[in-house]
Amino acid sequence: MAEKKTPYQSKYEGSGTFTISKPKRKSHKKRQTKLKNPQRGARR
Repeated sequence: MAEKKTPYQSKYEGSGTFTISKPKRKSHKKRQTKLKNPQRGARR
């Protein structure tokens, strides 16, 4: 099976423990989400 490229990273800490990290969302993506989905009840 071919390896899949993912933005996630895992680091082996020892004795079966892994630290899994994923990249933070880009600031322009967060802005677009905020514009398209305004906070509920904000205009009341």
